[in-house]
Amino acid sequence: MFRLLGILLTVLFAIATAIVVWPQFFHLEQTYPFAQLIAVRGAVLAGFLAIAVVSLLLLFARPLRGFAASILIVALLGAAATGGIGAVRGFGTGTLPEKTDGSVRVLSWNTAGEAVSAETIADAILTQQVDVVSLPETAESVGERIAVMLREQGHPMWVHHVKFGDVENGPQAWETTILISPELGDYSVIGSSEDRSSNTGSVPSAVVMPLSGTGPTIVAVHAVAPRIEEMQQWQSDLQWIADQCPAGDFILAGDFNATIDHMASLGVNGGDMGNCRDAATRTGTGVTGTWPAQYPELLGAPIDHVMSSANWKPTGSLVLDASGSDHRALVVQLEPAG
Repeated sequence: MFRLLGILLTVLFAIATAIVVWPQFFHLEQTYPFAQLIAVRGAVLAGFLAIAVVSLLLLFARPLRGFAASILIVALLGAAATGGIGAVRGFGTGTLPEKTDGSVRVLSWNTAGEAVSAETIADAILTQQVDVVSLPETAESVGERIAVMLREQGHPMWVHHVKFGDVENGPQAWETTILISPELGDYSVIGSSEDRSSNTGSVPSAVVMPLSGTGPTIVAVHAVAPRIEEMQQWQSDLQWIADQCPAGDFILAGDFNATIDHMASLGVNGGDMGNCRDAATRTGTGVTGTWPAQYPELLGAPIDHVMSSANWKPTGSLVLDASGSDHRALVVQLEPAG
């Protein structure tokens, strides 16, 4: 009886391990609770190792030896697979190469309102020589203060902005601000972003297009978080984001509230979201957690991204300290492909 129970528990644990390691095989990557678990691969790896240690100790109890050995094997396989995926995507905080004449550096930072000061953001932009800045949860007034400071330092940037709701002094989670270097040309937010006829559902994203018709279309992204009550809206937001990168010249940056695993069904032509490819997973920082910032990087979720269409090649990425926000910042360097 106990032997049969042990076999049953081992089989159930093996199935659960397979789902947690690669839920997209079972089409469960956007399903509660697997969507939440897979977001933190570092924590999943730690969990498998903890189970392996407990199983190893249980080997000393003769009646449980067979059961403990089978659980140990499954846990080690789960840990090895999770660690292997992490190694391919990259655990580090990254580096950036020297900037070239054709380089475009993109900063994505959910600043949690004014948890990060305008001065700190401006300093990061100057230090990292950033050309495009996506700031979910940042008011237009903050963006304007940043732009003034940058102009005084000889690094001018134009400010663009989308806001949901007309409530005076409403939460900055209802706002998204974008700064773009004039060296990339003149840009304007498209009308459907501002009137919400085509946008993410609960918190705003912004599609900013070049007025000249040449240069990348830039999408500042903010998807809703995958809370139990928001799962359907979250899935809809991710599909909307993927739809913003058809064939053409595109850069997506912001708080996707999703990892690469959640996007398994949303890429086309080798992309991760539509035709766009994630920069961090291709430059060695793909598993480094950007949220929550109070956790170590390896225990957090890499939900902030910079992505680009195939005419851009990512050559480096850097995860920066949060400086007060619950999100770390991500800077990516893109070079024209070919």
